[in-house]
Order: sequence, then C-alpha cells, then structure tokens
Amino acid sequence: MAVRRIGLLGGSFNPAHEGHLHISHLALVRLRLTQVWWVVSPQNPLKGEADMAPMDDRLAAARTFVGDPRIRVSDIERRMGTVYTLDTVTALQARFRSARFVWLMGADNLIQVSRWRHWESLFNRVPIAVFPRPSYSFRALASPAAVRFADFRVKDTRAGLLADLVPPAWVFLRARAHRASATRIRERRQLRSDGETACRGGETE
Repeated sequence: MAVRRIGLLGGSFNPAHEGHLHISHLALVRLRLTQVWWVVSPQNPLKGEADMAPMDDRLAAARTFVGDPRIRVSDIERRMGTVYTLDTVTALQARFRSARFVWLMGADNLIQVSRWRHWESLFNRVPIAVFPRPSYSFRALASPAAVRFADFRVKDTRAGLLADLVPPAWVFLRARAHRASATRIRERRQLRSDGETACRGGETE
C-alpha cells in the first residue's frame, strides 16, 4: 500500500480563505503530498475569543469553501482533546503510524513559533514547510526559530523530499505570496455590517 504523505495546516480558519487554499495547493505539488488536512483549532491559545466564530460554524464554512477532495477539513484536535501543536502532531503520528506528516505554516507563524509550547520539540518531531506571506518573509528568515535550526534548513529545490526526511528538517518555499488575511476579511465584514446597520437606522428616522 502506498505511503500517505500528509500536510497538516493548523489554524482557527476564522474564516477559511483563498490564502489557505493557495498554501494547500502549493504544498500538494511542491512537497509531493497525498493530502492536506486543515486542522481546525477549537481555540488557539495565543488568540483571544472575542472575534472567534463558533467551532461548528468555522468547520462548516471551511468544508463548503474547499472544493478539493485532496484537502480534508478536520476537527481532530477537538476529538483528541489536544490544544498545543506538539501534542496534536504526536497524537496523529501515534494514530497513523504508516503516514508521513509535514507541518505547514506561513512565514508569520515562523516569526512567532518560538512562543509556542515546546516549539523546539516540534521541530525535532515533524518536518516543517514554511510559506511566504506578504511583508513577513524577510523577518521570518531572521527569526529565533530560523536561526536556531539554520543547519537543518533544506534547499527549496529539495522540497519534494521533505516528507521523507528525519526531523529536524524544514524548508522555506520560494513562491508567490497570497495576500488574503482572515483578519482583513473579518474587518471588511464588520464594516459592511456596520454600514448596513447605519442604513437601516437612517431608513427608520
């Protein structure tokens, strides 16, 4: 049986957007993956709950949005009861022993991954692929994590081998950065909502 090569893209997906699809499709091709799993977090420990849509709403919206059978939207963190990325990856590797996992992240996350719980252990447990994000890429390559694991960085031209490498191993993929941002999407939605409320208020005066 062929070995499954699975990319794990974690996040709140609040909401899912074209940037997530862009990274996923790049990963499927450049890393030679079988699937990409969107690991929808019940609650990111580094983010507040104020603007967070309910978990079931985020899952449903992401599943409607995807439209690609190679991309699976998963609530596995909720089902396994894991909160931190290292625990999620460890549990998945134990549950799917024949699969080869790669953790996928944007350059913005590489900048702040050193704030994650046991982040060095994460680099030592699973290969990691980093994708460019507008305005973040140069800072990402000078981040504490990039410096700490500089000797284990894989050349972009060898990205297709990443899933087969023994960690620590990571690659920064050279590719077009997608400008979509969940924060900006939420801000635009709020502006539209505020505008519609103001218009309705004007009609009743």
